[in-house]
Amino acid sequence: MRTISKYLIALMALWMNVSNLSAQGWPEKYSGVMLQGFYWDSFDDTQWILFEKQADELAGTFSLVWIPQSANCGGTSMGYDPLYWFPGHYNSSFGSEEQLRSMIKTFKQKGIGTIADVVINHRKNVSNWVDFPQETYNGVTYQMTSTDIVKNDDDGATLKWASENGYSLSANNDSGEGWGGMRDLDHQSENVQNNVKAYLKMLLEDFGYTGFRYDMVKGYPASYTSMYNAYSKPQFSVGECWDGTSTIRKWIDGTKAGDAPTSAAFDFQFRYTVRNAANNGDWSRLGQQNDGNWPLVSSSYEQGSYRQYAVTFVENHDTEKRSNAAQDPLKKDTLAANAYMLAMPGTPCVFLKHWMAYKQEIQAMVEARKVAGITNTSSYTNMRSARDYYANLIKTDNENRLIVVVGSNTDGYQPNDQWQEILTGYHYKYYLAKNRETAWADKASGTYKEAFSTRLIAVSESADAQIVYTLDGTEPTASSKKVSSGTTIDFTEEGSYTLKAGLLVNGEVKGIITRSYTLKEEKPVEFAIPSFCTMGSDEVCAFFEAPVNWTSTIACWAWTNTPSDNFTYAQRKNWPGADCVKIGTTDEGYDVWKWTWDGTKQNNSSATQPTFIIFSNAGTPQTADLNFQNGGYYTKDGLKGVVSTGIREIPVDASGKPAAVYSINGMRLPQGTTADQLPRGVYIINGKKIIK
Repeated sequence: MRTISKYLIALMALWMNVSNLSAQGWPEKYSGVMLQGFYWDSFDDTQWILFEKQADELAGTFSLVWIPQSANCGGTSMGYDPLYWFPGHYNSSFGSEEQLRSMIKTFKQKGIGTIADVVINHRKNVSNWVDFPQETYNGVTYQMTSTDIVKNDDDGATLKWASENGYSLSANNDSGEGWGGMRDLDHQSENVQNNVKAYLKMLLEDFGYTGFRYDMVKGYPASYTSMYNAYSKPQFSVGECWDGTSTIRKWIDGTKAGDAPTSAAFDFQFRYTVRNAANNGDWSRLGQQNDGNWPLVSSSYEQGSYRQYAVTFVENHDTEKRSNAAQDPLKKDTLAANAYMLAMPGTPCVFLKHWMAYKQEIQAMVEARKVAGITNTSSYTNMRSARDYYANLIKTDNENRLIVVVGSNTDGYQPNDQWQEILTGYHYKYYLAKNRETAWADKASGTYKEAFSTRLIAVSESADAQIVYTLDGTEPTASSKKVSSGTTIDFTEEGSYTLKAGLLVNGEVKGIITRSYTLKEEKPVEFAIPSFCTMGSDEVCAFFEAPVNWTSTIACWAWTNTPSDNFTYAQRKNWPGADCVKIGTTDEGYDVWKWTWDGTKQNNSSATQPTFIIFSNAGTPQTADLNFQNGGYYTKDGLKGVVSTGIREIPVDASGKPAAVYSINGMRLPQGTTADQLPRGVYIINGKKIIK
């Protein structure tokens, strides 16, 4: 009984800790780093099926991955025009519901929490201004009505339409900022609240999300975020309160349940101070306000008491450079910006484009953050501020942990002998406190395409500390290979290596670190055309491997310019032309479609095949104008190869006997030979060269 009592007490303590985490919105002393797993129109790079394959790589760096709103929006969409909320409608621009569930499950198995993008300020309609879809989930029907739309939606345009068409809106005006183009929801409505609560609980308990990123939280009072989080209990919650620090802080306070906020918020002013410094080449601006605003993580704002609830970032989908929108992007020094963010308190959120461009560098920065023990409630002191460099010392539990120096002159600040330089790159340096007593390797884990080196460093207060290491994944001992601090190990032969390195001090091994390396030199790879792609000897056709997010029927438009002649005219006279036929799916999950000319064309010219071809997703998006190659195998990037002519059957003569078949050397094969009896090769049948 005594053992059982201890067990029950431990279980209760664990439950209280989990409940406390849920109530806090963002855990105290949290050391994880989040990835924003998309950018604007990132449909190709962020397909669920492709992202899932990166789980092992992501797990080495990120604890959380924030993904786009994942339900069907009625067309190609980044998810900010939400239409459906519940299961059964999750085939989106990023993949199928099955693929989404598989990705979230795999992430969870690898220790990665998936953050859902929650868009509940507004919602898209089905067929008119005020109708919403009816959805049934677990036997309960959920549907919003016209009376769930705020009275002053779209500056009164919705009310005018509703009145003219026999509908009523809510009696309440919008309780926050309005947003035109879609219907603003009335969160005072009990029906809206019930729909939202069921939706959020479903995301956590059914799909397996870990938490939420709330979009446009200024559209409704923060008290509703508190209500929704208290009901659904996410482990992590962060709101997009795009404003000055005072407004962000008030929003965080507004999410409180009891004494604790139920949500963190993005630290927009942190982003702007970094942008100001990098874009202007004036690094002293990291220690200055942005238009009268200190960042949430700043020591100058509320003594840093809001750091726990600050999710820092230096770029996102709304600030990045985009050709179709006026943005204010980070124009240079991406690495220095990330190095500064990843050294500072708060919870850093790395932008996907930055991760894709600088994986090894960012991974090394995150590893340094982990070794230093920096959390969202760490503190910092500015050591030096100048136009050409800026240096901060970061502490955890009042202990010196890391110094970050950024700027065009990182040698402008030299710390004393209590610090060891561990990372250096373009416009940034990291120094780790020697009392961390650890080995360090300055090359991050990963796959490298050419020979590389890693430098082993002893971070120790003992001047005679050495490094012992192994390359086969075994634990290093005092008898393992010994080297002095600063020794470089070269990796020149292809293969996989598990480096384990530790400090050797007074015969004791400690501070062991692990790096997993793969050297695989990049070699030209011949594009492999799927074996199910075949064509007849007289066939005029083309094949198209569609991007994963091209989900509807693929259409083909094929033509010549001189004289004007459309080869899809008989199948469909107008754009987008003829429907292709799906013939298979590649091992990587891409559908392959085939267009075959039916022998007719717009005019009676002598052209026997088109000059140009376009493939489209039933009209949009589409490929560029591509040069036609008979039997050509295309992707959205153009021609990748040509399908060889195959023998479907050997022609027969008037008497029904198979035609004569000759080898390429002119030898006639036995009479009656059929196509399935022929080995692979080149043959002559009825005077034509045929390839099997």
